[in-house]
Amino acid sequence: MSVKRTTKKLRIYRSLAALGLAAAFAVMASPASAEISAETQYVLNSFSFLMTGALVMWMAAGFAMLESGLVRTKNTASICLKNIALYSIAGLMYYLIGYSLMYIDVGGLIGSFSLLYNPAPAELALINADEATPELVEAAVAGGYASMSDWFFQMVFVATAASIVSGTLAERIKVWPFLIFVVVLTGVIYPIQGAWSWGGGFLAELGFSDFAGSTTVHSVGGWAALTGVIILGARKGKYGPDGRVNPMPGANLPLATLGTFILWLGWFGFNGGSQLALGSALDAAAMAIVFVNTNLAAAAGVVAAMLAAQVLYKKVDLTFALNGALAGLVAITAGPDLQNHLLSIVIGGIGGGLVVISVPLLDKLRIDDVVGAIPVHLVAGIWGTLAVGIFGAGDLLAQIIGIAAVGAFVSLASALVWFALKLTVGIRVSEEVEDLGLDKAELGMEAYPEFGFGTQRL
Repeated sequence: MSVKRTTKKLRIYRSLAALGLAAAFAVMASPASAEISAETQYVLNSFSFLMTGALVMWMAAGFAMLESGLVRTKNTASICLKNIALYSIAGLMYYLIGYSLMYIDVGGLIGSFSLLYNPAPAELALINADEATPELVEAAVAGGYASMSDWFFQMVFVATAASIVSGTLAERIKVWPFLIFVVVLTGVIYPIQGAWSWGGGFLAELGFSDFAGSTTVHSVGGWAALTGVIILGARKGKYGPDGRVNPMPGANLPLATLGTFILWLGWFGFNGGSQLALGSALDAAAMAIVFVNTNLAAAAGVVAAMLAAQVLYKKVDLTFALNGALAGLVAITAGPDLQNHLLSIVIGGIGGGLVVISVPLLDKLRIDDVVGAIPVHLVAGIWGTLAVGIFGAGDLLAQIIGIAAVGAFVSLASALVWFALKLTVGIRVSEEVEDLGLDKAELGMEAYPEFGFGTQRL
């Protein structure tokens, strides 16, 4: 059975209808399988949201380390600041308005503009009661999971979309204009398009399927990054007048490798938690399949990227291997519930190969993506979403419509914000600041002061 991401209401119904624990527990309890209590389901589902959400939060560290390793030393502190700041902004904006826009009273296109999202009244009544009576417990667990556990799980996904943008625009964008864009992206743009699919909007009604967000999360970050980099322009000296591409290698590939492994680990929460329940044997079995497919796709992405780099460039490039892993992960994210594990290898491998092909194509178009986020998150995200229609018994036409609708909306909305920022506060640092490095110019510090050219410490 293919377990798809659905609306909040449908997730509640599924949680309340789930039967049984794992087989071993059922045997220990009685000779025959017994229905698990609603309270136990509530506990297990909430625990799943919180623990897998924590894994996804750890991906923020992965993005920070990956990007820090792929920029030059003079911009390392700046990229670290942007990553911790965007995660913080995403959490605040999703609490203030984002979650309501995405999930509350969605009417086809958009949810509620109500501010703040707080615990359910029944849960607060249980917490504040002198005694946990059966009536209070029954009312509190009726939702199938703690309301704020779901909020936390959804919030860390928003931060992931914003992280994608920071790496692409690194080394020449101003800190504050970038963070203003993050406010709009996480508070408005991401939630609106998310309402179309995961919130039960028109894409969900068409049959669009995106289990954990190849399009809803990753291509959103990719489209926002693409529009931003086109408007921002390439780094100084990246492209010569004769069409030559001048390499600007990252400063710390071991750090980038560590970031990739952190992201790989976090992806088990990203995809596994998107099962959205752990209150039954069915959910546990399905989550295990998702974990295995996630791992296989990433591994296939690495090998495919290495082989493609060897064929095309006669060298095995570490950065291609790292991005191959991430592309495999992005590609499988739309449909990690496939029961045929071999298909996940095919999907992840194609994703890894697409990275190697896409990077030189972007350079020909003079699109300067510092960390390769557009090939990884946008190209592989589109491929993974299409793969659901090709391999996952999904509706291919619905998948194409979903890709096009999200791409058009996010690109247009992002372009409007980027242009507004460019015309008002400006988005790009001066050539002098770019030469000096954003760390000294905007932060007044260096990530590696002992290796700098300033005053040496004794």
